[in-house]
Amino acid sequence: MSELPELIQALLNPRLYPEPPQRVELVQTQMSYVLLAGDYAYKLKKPVNLGYLDYTTLEKRRALCYKETELNRRLCPDAYLGVVEITYHHGHYALGGEGGIVEYAVRMRRLPAARMLDYLLPRGEATPAMLADVARLLADFHARAATGREINKIGGLNAVIQNTEENFAQTEKYFGEIIAPETYEHLKGYTRNFIAANEDLFRQRVAAGRVRDCHGDLHAAHVCFTERICIYDCIEFNDRFRYTDVAAEVAFLAMDLDHYGRGDLSRAFVVAYVTASGDRELVKLLNFYKCYRAYVRGKVGCFQYDDPQIPAAEKERIRRNARGYFKLAESYIE
Repeated sequence: MSELPELIQALLNPRLYPEPPQRVELVQTQMSYVLLAGDYAYKLKKPVNLGYLDYTTLEKRRALCYKETELNRRLCPDAYLGVVEITYHHGHYALGGEGGIVEYAVRMRRLPAARMLDYLLPRGEATPAMLADVARLLADFHARAATGREINKIGGLNAVIQNTEENFAQTEKYFGEIIAPETYEHLKGYTRNFIAANEDLFRQRVAAGRVRDCHGDLHAAHVCFTERICIYDCIEFNDRFRYTDVAAEVAFLAMDLDHYGRGDLSRAFVVAYVTASGDRELVKLLNFYKCYRAYVRGKVGCFQYDDPQIPAAEKERIRRNARGYFKLAESYIE
């Protein structure tokens, strides 16, 4: 508790909230604090610069809170309620109210944990029909998502090269502890060779309008089966990660289903998406993007492992999980 910033310690007090809950729970990632307060959640961005994101100023955090709300209303309109000002006045913090603005939070309607896909999968409660529904929702979303010259420029072949090379550069420091050096070299060689051998295919996908303003972070923890399917927590902090080939988006969730040992659901999801979208060429890139996405999940685990505010017991779980994703990435190499 004493290691947390003063503001976060204050926000753990239920009396600060307009509808005071019995207790407030804190969940944190490398880039955010999430306060779970009864039926609502309040997400604050940590003042960090991780290279691929920059939350270091209050104005940047404000702008990205509004951007996060706007973007996530595309696939989860009922949950994203707006942005709340956090103020400080006469020695006290408040949500809204008088005083100077010291922080901003995205206010969300809290989604039921027991209906999250990452909760359902280990319990055998996710079905092919449920994943087919996700696939159809995603195909419709991609058909309507923005595309065009600027998105193609940011999300084309150069972005694929930049993103993959960035992954390798950012994970070198975790040799031995989380990723085996031979696994790293195997994955880097495969990735570079595949891109070089398939440049025409990547460019054809851009020309065909397959690069869109996507969700960007579509794994199991971001899918909730409520009255309607809610896909939330998209990437707002870097357009380069969200402007991508729809094949990369499909591969992300398909890979995560593999991670949970549910290859049957992964196949059902891909088949349903291809059927709904008519994008049969997608399968040519599926394993490449599965490999890439698994590596990204492993990399995120590495970053979390470095976060000094995450408890040691949790870090050990994070390390095991990251190792699993790196091994999964290697399994996609043909």
